[in-house]
Amino acid sequence: MPLRLGVNLDHAATLRQARYARDAQSSLAEPDPVEAALIAEKAGADGITAHLREDRRHMQDRDIYRLKESLQTKLNLEMGNAPEIVAIALQVKAHDACLVPENRREITTEGGLDCLTHRAALESTIGKLHAVGTVVSLFIDPDPEQICAAADLKAAYIELHTGAFANATGRARQHELQRLITGAQQAHDLGLRINAGHGLNYENVSELFTVPHLVELNIGHAIISRALFTGLASAVKEMKTLCQGYPL
Repeated sequence: MPLRLGVNLDHAATLRQARYARDAQSSLAEPDPVEAALIAEKAGADGITAHLREDRRHMQDRDIYRLKESLQTKLNLEMGNAPEIVAIALQVKAHDACLVPENRREITTEGGLDCLTHRAALESTIGKLHAVGTVVSLFIDPDPEQICAAADLKAAYIELHTGAFANATGRARQHELQRLITGAQQAHDLGLRINAGHGLNYENVSELFTVPHLVELNIGHAIISRALFTGLASAVKEMKTLCQGYPL
């Protein structure tokens, strides 16, 4: 199966909130992340990722419902394991949900879930999401114990956190890449499917192609940044073309 591309449009919503934080539902509020999603789909995105954070710094509740209603591909809802967000996820019934750690002081998600410490809470939420037909992924570091815990929790997917790889240089970068390779193989052997994301861009994504068994990459900031200069459709098409270089 060709490597799929999920386009994260959180930062389209970030731009809207910079001007319309108090009136995001206004007909004047732009850019509309749903319109951006439809452009991304038409350009070849295999799915749209949106993170509904507790502080609502970018995506708003209404955005998530509208995305679910409008998309022809699939909605991947990134979410912290907070009761309010879980309740919305159970109403929306997104095709996919990726459970991520969340810290209100962070600029973006920093590091993977601790599936060992929070096992009981995660198990409860995963069961609820499964019951409404949502496919569950856990955003984790390529740590052997976390991968085993994800398998024990019966998640369908893990999403390997690629931030340490993306931020490293030299020998440290090779070390982080090897961790991803080893983690992906372990996850595959345990029956998990493997996505990856965080910090991926047009320069480093091909380096990730030595990681086996990848199903989908979720990429946002780099695509939105490129779109400022080339337009969103061109930015998505370019990344989609790069993804086609992944060995089958």
